[in-house]
Amino acid sequence: MELKESGAGSLGGYRQTLGVCWIVYGIYRLILGICLFVYTGTATVMFGALLGRVPDAFTMMAEFHVLYAVVVVLSFACGLIGLMAGLALVANQGLGRKLTLVAAVLSVSDLPFGTTLGIFTLVTILPFRGGFAATRA
Repeated sequence: MELKESGAGSLGGYRQTLGVCWIVYGIYRLILGICLFVYTGTATVMFGALLGRVPDAFTMMAEFHVLYAVVVVLSFACGLIGLMAGLALVANQGLGRKLTLVAAVLSVSDLPFGTTLGIFTLVTILPFRGGFAATRA
């Protein structure tokens, strides 16, 4: 059986559906970023309660704040890029494919929705250049 043409690499009928999914995911990540920002104090108190018996609690608290800030910025970045990618796909703009690839790579770390949407997007958009391996009889 020979594979003449692969559906991967072209958006075809997936453009609108993928665009709507990225818009929904972008809004979700923006809301998540807002919640993370609003509840920074609560997260600090909760993490600080765990540091009661740690010898160097101030260093760990500083590291927590840096990591927490990175997560908040990543959430806003994924949300904005995902929203822009979705709008570009729905509007059928040329920049949509590139934005969607960036959004897919950034969102893969977000379980379960970002991973699912990111991997589906990468499989759908990236071209399939391989073929089936030759089998020996």
